[in-house]
Amino acid sequence: MSLNIDKLRALTLDLDDTLWPIWPTIERAESVLLAWLQRHAPRVTERFDGVAMRSVREAVARERPEWAHDLGRLRRESIRRLLVAADEDEALADAAFEVFLAERQRVDLYADTLPALRRLAARWPLFALSNGNADLERIGIRRWFSGSLAARELGIGKPDGRIFAAACERLDCLPQEVLHVGDDLALDVHGALDAGLQAAWLRRDGGHDAAVAARCWQGRDLLALADRLGV
Repeated sequence: MSLNIDKLRALTLDLDDTLWPIWPTIERAESVLLAWLQRHAPRVTERFDGVAMRSVREAVARERPEWAHDLGRLRRESIRRLLVAADEDEALADAAFEVFLAERQRVDLYADTLPALRRLAARWPLFALSNGNADLERIGIRRWFSGSLAARELGIGKPDGRIFAAACERLDCLPQEVLHVGDDLALDVHGALDAGLQAAWLRRDGGHDAAVAARCWQGRDLLALADRLGV
């Protein structure tokens, strides 16, 4: 697809698996949480291993679909349930979640992320739009963004068109003046296009989908996108 660069006034960017790989981060954060629980609530780790803990979290997600936009709430509740099931103090849930959340901010950026952010931010406002609970300040990339919006703040997440509309409103842009960049076909590409935004699909595996080629740009990384946008 030929992007309408002349009309472009801002970019919204997904975070997890767009600027960094998320699962190595989550696995490390869960390991740190497990070690913390071994020290402060040992009966939890005597009863549950890492796989069982993840199963509890998945069960919470199934039982509380109305919390799907708030991954932190799901994680905190799963920790609380583990504590209760192991006859530990459920009041430890908040402290345990903060341990997890702090480690979750220790991401390993893709090699292209920082140089591309510098190039893109020099030309357009960048706005983070995520269903996750990453903290741009704690990660160390806040300087490149004019703002951010997480699903937990709005109560809805991608691909719901309302979160894209809210981002455009905060940017003071019309939807067609905004390019959304993300890795997920359903959440990022179709969500953005259905809301009237332009879309860029990062395909770090080098793939290409002919079925959506006419509707969105596809490329391997953010530097390829910066090249395409001429910055």
